[in-house]
Amino acid sequence: MSTQRIFITGGASGLGRAIALRFARAGWRVCIADVNDARGAETLASLTPLTSQSHYLRCDVTREEDLRAASEWLSAQWGGVDVVVNNAGVAQAGAIDEVSLSDWQWVLDINLLGVVRGCKVFTPVFKRQGRGHFVNVASMAGLLDMPKMSSYNASKAAVVSLSETLQNELVDDNIGVSVVCPSFFKTNLAESLRTTDPGLRTAVGKLLERSPVTAEDIADQIFQAVKQRDFYVLPHREARHTWLLKRLLPRELYASLIQKRTRRIRGRPEASRA
Repeated sequence: MSTQRIFITGGASGLGRAIALRFARAGWRVCIADVNDARGAETLASLTPLTSQSHYLRCDVTREEDLRAASEWLSAQWGGVDVVVNNAGVAQAGAIDEVSLSDWQWVLDINLLGVVRGCKVFTPVFKRQGRGHFVNVASMAGLLDMPKMSSYNASKAAVVSLSETLQNELVDDNIGVSVVCPSFFKTNLAESLRTTDPGLRTAVGKLLERSPVTAEDIADQIFQAVKQRDFYVLPHREARHTWLLKRLLPRELYASLIQKRTRRIRGRPEASRA
């Protein structure tokens, strides 16, 4: 069997880079896509000793034509692609009455429509091949509902729903789907964070730094999910437990739990109840 091929958006840094290195170590041909050419070159230099073939493409996921050009390059140079990782994403935090609609559009255009474009462009490639696998990177924010992150939560919840839909829609075409829902982990996501609240930036930064889960841990779980064709990839144990509580508890009890946890994270006293 020929060496398998993977394409990763947002592949020059953070989780995307970790995924690229993990698959390269397993002998896959790895094509990374990003808008940061300098980081793309650095990651490509790290990939070169690990795999027989690696490549960097400049690709903006808000431009369908960029993704289409990537699919054409992969078809022409590597004869297609086996796994497409829709990973590129940004972060936004703030109260619903403070976040501008332009920030909402920015988040949705990258986090949601970037994934939609990736799936739309590469589904015909997979169908022609008779096989393929999408890995859509969402977040536990798409399953839970922490306050003051409505645009980010909504974008990631939509990615979860899209992935669930495609799992059912594409099964007869032998196209697998995995959706990745990490909680906080050490990454450069904070670089893209837009927020109207400096306190939120500080809180997010601390949560990212304190996490015992690394990008490499998540990349390894993604590698295993592709191998086993698993759907959910939920790397954080505490977040998995919270999601279970959300599904089992009455809404009032679950909401109270989230509200208390949020106050604790932000260092605020418990609100009294009549």
